[in-house]
Amino acid sequence: MAGADPTLRPFLWRAAKLYPDTEIVSRTNRGVERYDYATFEDRTAQLANALDAAGIESGDRVATFCWNHHRHFETYFGVPNSGRQLHTINPLLPDHHIEHIVENAGDRLIFVDASLVEKLEGAADSEAFESVEQFVVMDEEVPDTDLAPVTDYESFVADESADYDWPSLSGDTPAGMCYTSGTTGDPKGVEYTQQMLWAHTMASLTPQGLEFDESDVIMPVVPMFHVNAWGMPYSATAAGATHVYPGPSPEPADLAELIESEGVTFTAGVPTVWLGLLEYLEDNDADISSLETIVIGGSAAPKSVIRRFDEEYDVNVLHAWGMTETAPIGSVSHLKDGMEEWDADSQYDKRGKQGLIMPGLEFKVVGDEDEEIPWNGEDFGELYIKGPWVTQSYFQRPEANEEDFDGEWLKTGDVVTVDEDGYIKIVDRAKDVIKSGGEWISSLELENALMAHDDVAEATVVGVPHERWQERPVAFVVAKARADQETLKEELLASISEEYPRWWAPDEVVFIESVPKTATGKFDKKVLRDQYDDQSLVDGDVPEEAAPDEE
Repeated sequence: MAGADPTLRPFLWRAAKLYPDTEIVSRTNRGVERYDYATFEDRTAQLANALDAAGIESGDRVATFCWNHHRHFETYFGVPNSGRQLHTINPLLPDHHIEHIVENAGDRLIFVDASLVEKLEGAADSEAFESVEQFVVMDEEVPDTDLAPVTDYESFVADESADYDWPSLSGDTPAGMCYTSGTTGDPKGVEYTQQMLWAHTMASLTPQGLEFDESDVIMPVVPMFHVNAWGMPYSATAAGATHVYPGPSPEPADLAELIESEGVTFTAGVPTVWLGLLEYLEDNDADISSLETIVIGGSAAPKSVIRRFDEEYDVNVLHAWGMTETAPIGSVSHLKDGMEEWDADSQYDKRGKQGLIMPGLEFKVVGDEDEEIPWNGEDFGELYIKGPWVTQSYFQRPEANEEDFDGEWLKTGDVVTVDEDGYIKIVDRAKDVIKSGGEWISSLELENALMAHDDVAEATVVGVPHERWQERPVAFVVAKARADQETLKEELLASISEEYPRWWAPDEVVFIESVPKTATGKFDKKVLRDQYDDQSLVDGDVPEEAAPDEE
């Protein structure tokens, strides 16, 4: 029998003991800050003691509303290692989703970045936040705010001891929590146990995963509120690697500067980040020669991006796939042994797919008749997946559990093909969600908002391909006879912009005579997708201030 359950604690213990001088670097509003693993270990102990002093008990949920920086990283170990549950909240969600998430989770304390205080205030002024007893601003001082009671992070931890009696936790102790983005209704909570995060970390370290070691300098650009920054804060710590956190809203120039100045070897983020970096590198003299690997996930990686980084900068792009429910990495598109001898186009075809299942997971693809489809690269069906870091239920959502699970299997909602070599390729989504710049947009919510207007008879929203953002929403509206279409268009876009983040607003409103319907009377979006499968409706770019990964 095992002497101890698999938990996160040994990863930090090992890093602090074997690599005490290895740095953790963070870009903040005060410039670049840095310290080492030895100091990090002390500060996580101070944080755990501070949570004790604040009356936050074992099993309580502690939320973060933060960007990527060293203080946020401290919560990744200080909260779960002390027996609490870390709940990362996406600040890009609409206020009513944030209210639902906090109320559903019952968070008792929320850490919030100074730059996000105003955003949180918009949601916090509601009964949904009744469980919250303390707000802590991730800074050395507190800005003007209505949040109460509130203190700054450095004051919160300053007088606490750097020694802590870390509890012996079981593997099934809840350690993390993240909510889906509410693509088909209210966001759904996904809990991660200590064992789930341990297993995901160990698989990530393998050559078939992300393959970190202590020589790496790892910069997660994917937000830390977005499914644990794809697990990299944990796996980088387990490897004893250097961490580099790019801070709030990094521009391509910031990323290029950090890569050059810190010698970043490994980074990860959604495709729009790397499209922006490529554009910056075209016109600016920046040295990214240290960079070895970029992981692209969240949306499909354009083969042109993979090719350009490979041929122009000698950077290997790994295409990965995952979900909130898979903690999140499920597959990575490594080339199999011998494929390095293939011609470049054949290699890029493989590397452009979602790739090979991670060690430790199993999958199957189920067709319309509930039969498993053959691996021939042509037949397609819904991807089912199971494994030690795949959730088997949603938090307090029994009705969703019945719909989205088949015994041990998670029904992902992704429609895929699998080729003869076992490479998964997503060809569509079973649910009509739009993914723009790596963030989800709910077509259902937009449709309901559009149809709330008195002059709208029917409305549907479809994702149209976009060169930079992968997809952008387009609204197809059936106007009532009395309506002036130009006025109606302005009113619809204005109402969406008031209720939702600006980047949710459709790029175009197209007036049609009727929405195509299936035999059962449902809106048939496939007809519209097929009709508008180019970029003619979204040739204009999204304003930078409304961009989903830069807001």
